[in-house]
Amino acid sequence: MSGNYKKLEQLYEGKAKKVFKTDRDNVYIVEYKDDATAGNGAKKGIIAGKGVINNRITNYLMRLLETDGIPTHFIEELSDTETAVRRLAIVPLEVIVRNIAAGSLAVRLGLAEGTKLRSTVLEYCYKDDALGDPLVNEYHIIAMGWASAAELKTISNYAFTINRLLSKHLESAGIELIDFKLEFGRTDDGEIILADEISPDTCRFWDVKTREKLDKDLFRRDLGGVEAAYREVMERLLGRGYRGDRAAAQ
Repeated sequence: MSGNYKKLEQLYEGKAKKVFKTDRDNVYIVEYKDDATAGNGAKKGIIAGKGVINNRITNYLMRLLETDGIPTHFIEELSDTETAVRRLAIVPLEVIVRNIAAGSLAVRLGLAEGTKLRSTVLEYCYKDDALGDPLVNEYHIIAMGWASAAELKTISNYAFTINRLLSKHLESAGIELIDFKLEFGRTDDGEIILADEISPDTCRFWDVKTREKLDKDLFRRDLGGVEAAYREVMERLLGRGYRGDRAAAQ
């Protein structure tokens, strides 16, 4: 491991990542796993190489967003699957940005998957697996104290800006950004910044020309070719022939 961070006890293990404390109060280490889940954990499996790929893609896109003024928790990539990030108090919301009708939105509104929306849709879900991550609105969020009105304004502004920046960059790689999930956190001084990951686990990516799925829906729907699709996204973004290991990157 590069860097000067000493990995200490595990603080948390989620569906796709582990989080560890370090010898620095304001730094955590995130370790990406190959484990895959769908349906709020009802379906479980392994996507070979996913941890490396999601770590690489996330860090690449976080750095990209930072150059355009979006503050993120990213500090340093430490290994194939590990990254040092800023310690945050996570806002308990999934922020979902939708450009094309797919997934739960298509089901809820009776839309054909792939229907172009007249404008980008922003949704919020309360992060609680036991409740199934229910859909909530701004009134719920403020009433429950999960975020203030000012923080929600910041989050929504960031979400729309991130959508614009990512959509443009991904399109240049032949990838259409259908929808995606973001998470945000607060620094010690109360600043709202981008956290979590941006990867085929948290985004719907379709090939611009063929409309072929290049994301976790392949796992959710048992369509096959999951590992190849994840690798395809990584190679389009980081370079064709990129293997996803540190030796290949050197």
